[in-house]
Amino acid sequence: MTSTHAPATPRIDTPALLAWFDGAGRPLPWREDGVTPWEILLCEVMSQQTPVARVEPIWREWLERWPGPAELAVAAPSDVIRMWGKLGYPRRALRLRECAVVVVEKFHGEVPTEVDDLLSLPGVGDYTARAVACFAHGQAVPVVDTNVRRVVARAVNGVAEAGPPSTRRDLAAVEALLPARREEAVAFSVAVMELGALVCTARSPDCDACPLAPTCAWVAAGRPAWNGPRRRAQTYAGTDRQVRGLLLDVLRDGDGTATAARLDAVWPDAAQRDRALASLLDDGLMVRNHDHYTLPT
Repeated sequence: MTSTHAPATPRIDTPALLAWFDGAGRPLPWREDGVTPWEILLCEVMSQQTPVARVEPIWREWLERWPGPAELAVAAPSDVIRMWGKLGYPRRALRLRECAVVVVEKFHGEVPTEVDDLLSLPGVGDYTARAVACFAHGQAVPVVDTNVRRVVARAVNGVAEAGPPSTRRDLAAVEALLPARREEAVAFSVAVMELGALVCTARSPDCDACPLAPTCAWVAAGRPAWNGPRRRAQTYAGTDRQVRGLLLDVLRDGDGTATAARLDAVWPDAAQRDRALASLLDDGLMVRNHDHYTLPT
């Protein structure tokens, strides 16, 4: 006789996940009590495509110099670029300053609580808006990054990788997994992201240490290899990103100005150097004054 029962809704063992996080979660400074929403927003923007170990000292230095959005909003763009240091993607530094201006002028100096309002801030996208709403304001909204997508792909869907991202599909998949209680949903979001960062990693998942292994669909299936499309590994050496960084370093590490001849000496490929220089000018990270280049003022 054919069963009429609907298949069980895929779930993640939340109690096991939260118990693991209580013992294994990293004591990151932005997870401490009393951290402000602005400090969390700053951390989230800095952490985009950047390891936590590199973010923490710069995050502390920024907050020492500019404790909140009011202070950052009136900072000189050149100082903001210098303080960004070697975090990479320095356009984020200027966007943070622009974000601070909007927070001050439109939201009276307070980081908004609603996702739609957060999305209106310069430099704040889908992930960052939901991360701030969840981690700073305690809202039960799905927070999806690469680590979360990987955990869900394995534990729920039984595949090694998540495949191409889809904001709508990924948010719906994670929202379906959130516990009903708000506090537990927030804790779940932090813990599942941490699990993907520390245990359920892309290349060397430690299934023996994973709290979800007993219920993981991928483990149950024998950890099958991924047969779908793969994202190309990002390189840095020899790219326009590297040339941009080298050109910007000349101004950032000096007195903030350089001749065209000084910049020409940075990179031998004139076409690539000119392309990188043009992109820095377009991004507002440099300003041209005749045959000199300066940081924005």
